[in-house]
Amino acid sequence: MTILITQMNPESIPADRHPARLAVGIVGAGRAGTALGVALARAGHQVVAASAVSDASLRRARANFPDAVITEPSQVLGRADLALLTVPDDALPGLVAGLVATGAPLEGRMLAHASGRYGVSVLEPAASQGALPLALHPVMTFTGRADDVDRLRGTSFGVTAPEVLRPAAEALVIEMGGEPVFIAEEQRDLYHAAIAGAANHLITLVAQAMDLLRTAGVAEPARLLAPLLSASLDNALRFGDAGLTGPVARGDAATVAAHVAALEAAVGPSAGASAGTSGAAAAGAPAVAAYVAMARLTADRALAAGILRPADAERLLDVLGGRP
Repeated sequence: MTILITQMNPESIPADRHPARLAVGIVGAGRAGTALGVALARAGHQVVAASAVSDASLRRARANFPDAVITEPSQVLGRADLALLTVPDDALPGLVAGLVATGAPLEGRMLAHASGRYGVSVLEPAASQGALPLALHPVMTFTGRADDVDRLRGTSFGVTAPEVLRPAAEALVIEMGGEPVFIAEEQRDLYHAAIAGAANHLITLVAQAMDLLRTAGVAEPARLLAPLLSASLDNALRFGDAGLTGPVARGDAATVAAHVAALEAAVGPSAGASAGTSGAAAAGAPAVAAYVAMARLTADRALAAGILRPADAERLLDVLGGRP
C-alpha cells in the first residue's frame, strides 16, 4: 500500500506579528496531531519535538515540522511547554501511565489530548505529578491531506478542563481557529456517542443506499443521492424532527411494507455467505434490520413531534412488528 504524506507547513507569518510563545510537542504525529500542531504553529507557537511509531507518522512529522526533534515521548515532554497526546483513544490511558512510570517531566507542563471519549480524568496520573490536564477534541474528521488544518477553522472543539485551566484551553482552541464548547467530564461518553453515531453511521447508511441503488440498476448512485442528502442534512440541522419527510412521517404503511419486502428480496436472509456477492447482498439481514429499526425510531419521533397521527403510527408498527 502506498501512503501519501502531504505537507501542511505553516503559512508564512511575519515573526513580529506572531512571536512563538509555547514550545509544542506532539506525542503521536498522526493525522489529528499533525493538523493541530500546524494550526498552533500558524498561531505563532513552535513545534519543537514529536514522536512517531509508524513510518507514515514519521514521514508526516518530518514533512510538516522540519525543525522538530523526532524522539521518544518522555523526551518530547522534556522539550515542550504544551504536549499534545494525539494517540488512539484506547492507547491513551496506557500512554499516560507509561509517562508517569518512566519519570517523564510532567510538573508545570500542559498535557492536552484530542480524544472525544475522555475528559481530563484519564490524565489524572499525570496531573497528580503536577501536569496541567486539558481535553481538546476537534469535532472533525481528518484525512491526512494538506487541507486538514484548514478544516479546523470554525470547527467546534469539545473542551473539558479544570476550572482554573478553562481560559487557557479555550484560548488554544480559538488560536487554532476553532470554537470551544465546554463538555462536563461525566458527559463525555454521551457527547462522543452522539457525534460518532451521527458521523460514522451516516456514512454506513449512505454507502448502503448506494449499494442498493446499484442493485436497482442506477449507474451513478452518488450523483442521484447528493442533492437529496444535502437537503435532508440541511433540514435536519435547521429544523430537527420538523424536517422529517417521506413515507414513515406520512404514515404510508403500505409503502413501508413494500420497502421491507424489496430489501428482503434484494439482500436475502443469508446473503453474503459466499464470495462475489454484491455490496447490497453482502449486508444481508442486518440491512433489513437497520431499515426496520430506523423506521421504528423515525415513527416514534414523528409521533412525538405531532407529525404522525396515532392511527397511522399504529398501522406502521403493525407492518414493522415481528421484524428483526
